[in-house]
Amino acid sequence: MSDEPVELDTRRGMAAQKATGLRRILAEAEAHAAGLRDRQLQIETQLLNEPAVSWPEAAAKARYVLNLYYATLGAQDTHHRDLVASVLKDFARLDSES
Repeated sequence: MSDEPVELDTRRGMAAQKATGLRRILAEAEAHAAGLRDRQLQIETQLLNEPAVSWPEAAAKARYVLNLYYATLGAQDTHHRDLVASVLKDFARLDSES
């Protein structure tokens, strides 16, 4: 008996190896997404609980919410997409002027 580990992937067919690889990738992606969701919840909780103390902070909160809204818009909703883009440009312009 050997103390060397056995590489099980080499003992299976190519289809099984690919399926295992895909499951591993999906598991990593799900774990990453869960971490991102946790981080997003932390950020949103902080935004809810801490009032803005300046106009730039209020604009940053509004920018965050607008980006969330923008992400939900369908590709065919060009009017609202353009409106959000215009407001975000205004925020950027006003930020650079101050």
